[in-house]
Amino acid sequence: MTSPEAESLPADPAPEEPSQGAPSAAKPAAEPPADAPGPAAPPPRPEERLEKAVRVAEQALIEFEIAVETFRVEVENFSRLHHQKLGPMYTRLDELDAQIAEAKAARSGDAEDLRLAREARARVMPMPGVEELFHGWIDSEGLSPEGASMLNDQPVRPPQRVRPSADARRLYRDLVRKAHPDLAQGEAERTRRDAFIARVNHAYTLGDEEALRALTAEWEAGPASEEQPPSRSEELYARLEWLAERKEMLTLVAKRLEDGAIGSMLRVAQDDPDGLLDQIAEQLLAEVAGRERELAALLE
Repeated sequence: MTSPEAESLPADPAPEEPSQGAPSAAKPAAEPPADAPGPAAPPPRPEERLEKAVRVAEQALIEFEIAVETFRVEVENFSRLHHQKLGPMYTRLDELDAQIAEAKAARSGDAEDLRLAREARARVMPMPGVEELFHGWIDSEGLSPEGASMLNDQPVRPPQRVRPSADARRLYRDLVRKAHPDLAQGEAERTRRDAFIARVNHAYTLGDEEALRALTAEWEAGPASEEQPPSRSEELYARLEWLAERKEMLTLVAKRLEDGAIGSMLRVAQDDPDGLLDQIAEQLLAEVAGRERELAALLE
């Protein structure tokens, strides 16, 4: 039999269910250790290394082509100036050598002297005129405008440059690096770049700095080059082979330029090619004077 006190006591409350959405009092999950590995990086594409090798080879070939073309223009300009400035002197020396040989043969009548005289005469080019000897400053009418300006202390037409200016060389290199046809990925883009680079090369050959600046502005305003799409391994291998073959061909071109007479002279005096021409001209003038004295003595 229960007591009244026991009957009046409240029953133990039932445990409350957590309300939906209320924060749980459960212990939070343990964080992963600091040295646990992160998510795995995606594996590299099979063509990635080949694509990098192609890009490196392309840039190296472009730089080499720039160097070869720069040297070719220098050789061409120097050869032209060499012929203009020194050609008449060499011709004059050949003529004097022929006259000296003929004078000796006329004195001696020896068969060997006569043979040497005929050979010397065969080597002679036509006798240069007054205009050639004095580079256009004096002609059959007298002093040319350039020659008169020298006497009147007026500005004289500047001589032809041996090489394009430093700014022209910088503009040329920048344009070729940006617009080289080998960077094109489609035939239409390659055709556009081929035509553009031909104009760049022509302006650089002339040393036309203003034209190169205009071409720079034109290229910057033109359509952007297409993004290079992923290439198959076979295409990349073929590209590397073509780049290697072109590099070999350019190496032969550079060697022929360097081994030539004009290229050798430029290597000797690459810092002052105009000064080298002046030195050679002085030597040739001294030789001409010596030959003329020898001929005069034979004809007395």
